[in-house]
Amino acid sequence: MVIRLFLIIALYIVTVIESAAQCAMCKAVVEANLEAGGTKGAGLNDGILFLMSMPYLAFFLFCLMFYFQNKKRKAIN
Repeated sequence: MVIRLFLIIALYIVTVIESAAQCAMCKAVVEANLEAGGTKGAGLNDGILFLMSMPYLAFFLFCLMFYFQNKKRKAIN
């Protein structure tokens, strides 16, 4: 049990470090592009917002389907 907990904590730490490094690289590329007059920053921001909205949309659709299934089941009974 202790080994499993240690492995989970170690995996979490490694994942967080890797994520932070990726964000720094993206930020540097976008800043360099914006200084050169490019528009990649706006596209990157739109992509982030699109990816962030997908879980909320999936959850909303799941709840909507669940609501209609329960409504149909209650109408039958």
